[in-house]
Amino acid sequence: MLAIEAPNEFDGSGPSLFLAGGVTGCPDWQTRLVDMLPQLGVTALNPRRRRFDVADDSATVEQIEWEFRHLRRASAIAFWFPAESICPIALFELGAWCERATPLFVGADARYVRRRDVIEQLRLARSGMPVVATLDELAASIDAHFRER
Repeated sequence: MLAIEAPNEFDGSGPSLFLAGGVTGCPDWQTRLVDMLPQLGVTALNPRRRRFDVADDSATVEQIEWEFRHLRRASAIAFWFPAESICPIALFELGAWCERATPLFVGADARYVRRRDVIEQLRLARSGMPVVATLDELAASIDAHFRER
């Protein structure tokens, strides 16, 4: 799997996967997930920047705009909710995308404090959509989806 990190642009060619989920105050799960899928012919769109000053308003606006564009360019979206953060922006994005036709893959750590909320909201919006509990399970569901195509 190739990876494009914000603020670099993806031109939209070929299959892609937006990595939505915790960034601030949580482990770098995005790099782990990309490393779990080395042979997958998909471009990961990673919003996690190596250097990002959250106090810089112009950088924050640039980041929000990058995520907005790249969520719309993605062939699919993977959400991961780690135990270390509530991830309010990721919850907002999941709410915005759960009723669209875009393929979604959702995982929430077993210790994530809002796991039940994610499960129940998806049960109502996308009946039958699983919410996995580990990054390994999330990687396996992504792998299966793209290999079937």
